[in-house]
Amino acid sequence: MQSSYSPGISLLHRLHPLTKLAAVALLLVLLYILPGEWGSLLLFAFVLILAFTAGVAGSLLRTVLRVILPLAFSLFLIQGILFPPADATPIPLGPITLTREGLLFAYITSARLLAMSAIVLLLLRTTHPADLVYALTQRGLPRSIGYILLVTLQIIPDMSARATAILEAQRSRGLETQRGFLRFRGLVPLISPLVVGALVDVEERAMALESRAYTAPGPKTSLRQLFDSPAQRVVRVLLLLSILALIAWRIAQYFM
Repeated sequence: MQSSYSPGISLLHRLHPLTKLAAVALLLVLLYILPGEWGSLLLFAFVLILAFTAGVAGSLLRTVLRVILPLAFSLFLIQGILFPPADATPIPLGPITLTREGLLFAYITSARLLAMSAIVLLLLRTTHPADLVYALTQRGLPRSIGYILLVTLQIIPDMSARATAILEAQRSRGLETQRGFLRFRGLVPLISPLVVGALVDVEERAMALESRAYTAPGPKTSLRQLFDSPAQRVVRVLLLLSILALIAWRIAQYFM
């Protein structure tokens, strides 16, 4: 199975998955507490610095921008036109008129999506999915839910790798899929083997789980070993207390 994980020996790679998960939760809470005009971009810059120290900044930035830029463009266009409060400030732009408030809303939403995507992707780039699920199951997460989470984390890279392999096989047999309208025509013969391959893969995984007595009761052994120091456990407690303090402060601000 494929995953978004990039192997490495950086400090972020060596941290316990639960420590990184607690840090991600704190950053996501901060994302909605800091002012939207600059807080999201500040968090995004901080995540990029962490990604650079871990050696995954290039791949993280390419993936995030590839996903967020089309969404941000549509947000700016749609919200700029369809965000018409009574006192909106019009901004004429050729045949259409945008609103300043709509563009500001689109900017804040896009910046938050950018920072959120970068935070989550940094976790996935520096944490093997099996390690993350194993750490959660050690803390009481049911094994069935852990398996569902593991498959969810790996399904997009797995399907992408499968689609790439099918396209390469089709091109080696003379199917043109790279120029103009022919690129869309190549999607039709891609769908059938992709779906059939996914169904076969599900059956093979079910057989592998049954052969390993995955659903049998009792304790389980694992080949994976995670290092968890007392210092990291203290850091996790502090991170969780910080999250609770920020949430309580935000609720108190709301009722004041």
